[in-house]
Amino acid sequence: QVQLVESGGGMVQAGGSLRLSCTASGSTFSRATVGWYRQAPGKQREFVARIESGTTNYADSVKGRFTISRENAKNIVYLQMYSLKPEDTAVYYCNAVIGVGLPITYTYWGQGTQVTVSS
Repeated sequence: QVQLVESGGGMVQAGGSLRLSCTASGSTFSRATVGWYRQAPGKQREFVARIESGTTNYADSVKGRFTISRENAKNIVYLQMYSLKPEDTAVYYCNAVIGVGLPITYTYWGQGTQVTVSS
């Protein structure tokens, strides 16, 4: 069982920066594929970034502005966000998948943290 807690959200002006943290409980977190997703009002949840065994992937809309990283010793995954735009406003969710590529996978979600970017 893994529990995820996001933090670091807030309100920032366009062009500003924020760093989100996803702190996990459970010893299996270091083996998890961890991603960040976001959901804006009236829109579907969308993929933002993912990290797996050191490999990272980003949505085109955030590529070059956001960086995902992890500290396995602390069970934390970060999402560093630069050059924020009003369209980045959303609730950001941390997602962890354990067992990618195996017959059984376990998926966990955090409760989300609000990011608001004003113009």
